[in-house]
Amino acid sequence: MRNFFSNKKLIIIMVLVIVVVSMITASLTFGQKRARPTIIHQAGNDGLGVIGNVVSMPINGIRNIGDNVQSLFNTYQENRQLKSHLDDLAQTKAQISALKKENKDLKQQVKLNKTLTDYHQMTASVISRSPNNWQNYLLINKGALSGIKKDMPVMSGSGLIGRIVEVNQTNSKVSLISTDKSLSNKFAVEITKDDGTDTSGIIGRYDKDDNLLVMTNVDSPEKIKAGQQVITSGLGGLTPRGLYVGKVVKVKKDDYGLVSSVFVKPATDLNNFTIVTVISRDVEHG
Repeated sequence: MRNFFSNKKLIIIMVLVIVVVSMITASLTFGQKRARPTIIHQAGNDGLGVIGNVVSMPINGIRNIGDNVQSLFNTYQENRQLKSHLDDLAQTKAQISALKKENKDLKQQVKLNKTLTDYHQMTASVISRSPNNWQNYLLINKGALSGIKKDMPVMSGSGLIGRIVEVNQTNSKVSLISTDKSLSNKFAVEITKDDGTDTSGIIGRYDKDDNLLVMTNVDSPEKIKAGQQVITSGLGGLTPRGLYVGKVVKVKKDDYGLVSSVFVKPATDLNNFTIVTVISRDVEHG
């Protein structure tokens, strides 16, 4: 029974194929002889079009589904790659941020060391800084065993921050340029003016409110203005000339219109550093 129905379906399909082929042949034959096909031919063509659409719809549907699946798969792969790249980028950014934070002070010392080629230099780390004497003193991890001597100037970043005042075997005490403890620790400095002349003075005190160094005992105060550089003058005998201190930000005059104080922004943030460079006063011979 099953074979009978199967054969019957096969016969129906074959008959339909024969009819479709016959209609196509007839349509082509008569279509060439007539300017306009007959009603029968038109019906045959229409029927052929319907059958073609019926046959092609599943095929096109399957093809579209395949294309959509492939497109979806490609999108999924691209998303995975993008997410992977984003993860890698985030990790890279985190590493860069950590390295920048970790090496910031050391990079500043590299820049400093390239500019101070006439002096011996020793890099050290800050190991102690008392909150009670924050603006006055700190302790570094290098001492006599490393060649540190009393009165050697100390820098951080690109600017002068103080001077060695006590030397132990493995550590040393630094008196900061912002200290108010001793006049003997003040620094002799000079301003390089635009006309090529210099104005000398000393760093007399530190303005805690504005975080500015104050230069006093100023000689030749004419033509001092904001933006001019302040360097060590070497006149005190303890510090070599030419170490960078900071820049002039404002000038204060007394009641007679004479310059009494010059306010200097330190080249280094005196409240925030962990690496220092100790400078020997001896000139290094090649």
